Amino acid sequence: MVEKLLTVRNRAGIHARPAALIAQTANKFSSEIIIEKDSSTSVNAKSIMGVITMAAIYNTTLTLKAEGADEKEAAEAIFNLFESKFEEE
Repeated sequence: MVEKLLTVRNRAGIHARPAALIAQTANKFSSEIIIEKDSSTSVNAKSIMGVITMAAIYNTTLTLKAEGADEKEAAEAIFNLFESKFEEE
């Protein structure tokens, strides 16, 4: 299992467009990819609605957990989306 800390860096937070990018990216991999917020909310990164329901605003820290054959590549791809501010800024 690979774990990474993610920080929401875009000012608008995770709304529909970033959630769709996360889900599209996650669905390219066979690994199970979970995003946790405050260790109380856990969602499947492959679900747009799940990602939106986290209501992650600017500067929220999330935990990404990926497990499977391509876990390292999956975690890196999702991490890079967050670092690029979902290409919004």
